[in-house]
Amino acid sequence: MEYKYKNVMVIDDNQIDLYIAEMVMATTKFAEKVICKGSAKEALDYLKPLHDHAEELPSLIFLDINMPEMTGFDFLDEYQNLPETIRKKCIIMMLTTSLDENDRKQAEKNVFVQRFLNKPLDRDKIAQLL
Repeated sequence: MEYKYKNVMVIDDNQIDLYIAEMVMATTKFAEKVICKGSAKEALDYLKPLHDHAEELPSLIFLDINMPEMTGFDFLDEYQNLPETIRKKCIIMMLTTSLDENDRKQAEKNVFVQRFLNKPLDRDKIAQLL
């Protein structure tokens, strides 16, 4: 069985959630390479230099909402300023423990967000994405 995606990024300040996502994606053959970033800023710093290297960009970005310093929504504000080559290649999925309906509505209004998923990422959620 081949991997569904070559590169997928997970942005989350919780190391356990990063580990779970990485393991689920590996065992389900969802992603060949899982790029784990512990902050939104770290993720933006990773993405910016790849605008001329589309093959290295993640196809999907799983983005946590509640993070210190820069929230997932702050990330989206910065993301809209990235080069079009990046914005066209990366599909964003919000991944959160938030039960706040306003978070869901705000995510659904954002043109870059394709889905809103509750943590933890598991086999069932991965299967829904396939």
